[in-house]
Amino acid sequence: MGANHWNLTFMAISLTKNAAQRIRQFMQKDGGVGLRLGVKKTGCSGWAYTVQLAGNIEPDDVVFENQGIKIVVAHENLGFLDGSELDFAAEGLSQSFRFNNPNVSEECGCGESFTVR
Repeated sequence: MGANHWNLTFMAISLTKNAAQRIRQFMQKDGGVGLRLGVKKTGCSGWAYTVQLAGNIEPDDVVFENQGIKIVVAHENLGFLDGSELDFAAEGLSQSFRFNNPNVSEECGCGESFTVR
């Protein structure tokens, strides 16, 4: 059964106002159908987030909509990201997207990778 057949009633991924505003700026400049979120195996804790503009939506992708923005997640990444909130913060010269993810049990010291429950 493909991801589009999941009961997504209880699944959610959301954006803060700052994140939505920044994503809109990227989309106006570079195009795309939405924001693709995912994870990849890396780092000292095991997993790292991936954030990029989605050029298309694949058949096995799950699409959430929040603040008028499509959030695209590959089926195999849902368990890592369910319940997450994506924020965008600027501190001094540093600007980055930040995840508030209830599935994370531990983060590495450098903040680049995480472990899930």
